[in-house]
Amino acid sequence: MHYTHKNTQQKVFLSLSIWATTVAITGYLGLFTHIPANGIALLVILSLTILVVLYYRNPALNTYINNLPPRQLVIFHLWRIVAGFAFLYYGSQNLLPERFVINAGYGDLAVGFLAPIILLGKESIQKDIAFHLFGQLDFILAVGTGLTFTVLQVPLMENIATFPIVLIPLFGVPLTGASSIMAIDALLRQRRQIASR
Repeated sequence: MHYTHKNTQQKVFLSLSIWATTVAITGYLGLFTHIPANGIALLVILSLTILVVLYYRNPALNTYINNLPPRQLVIFHLWRIVAGFAFLYYGSQNLLPERFVINAGYGDLAVGFLAPIILLGKESIQKDIAFHLFGQLDFILAVGTGLTFTVLQVPLMENIATFPIVLIPLFGVPLTGASSIMAIDALLRQRRQIASR
């Protein structure tokens, strides 16, 4: 069991490393700027869908995620502080639409700064579920705004495909959305197990 867990952990880390590196190199070379805006939106949706399907269809991955300490799944969201400041910086340079910057930037900062508060408090499944639900609501608002603006070809939205900000929609966004779904599912299972004892 320990070997299987460690083996899955290594596969997850390797897969995420390859994915992040591929997006970084492709973005640095400017290749994403040649993809139509709808293509970027499609890549985001496709990546998120693949991660969620893998979680529900791959028993080893499902078991691995469900055995992670709940606090690890909260710690992950600290990265959203970096994303929030990145969006605000791009907005300050008039590189992204103002409404998108407000929805995505401030939302990410709110979730990111809430994470340490959750971690410092007493551990609670209910509190963790509430945190991930809040994070998912912000995610839906930010991604919904971004996808809508991208599909409608709102001016400045094409800059989301430039390096280094492209790492957020093509790596951070799918991983964040999927991790919240996985975390909520895992926490609800834990709560059911506790209630059935």
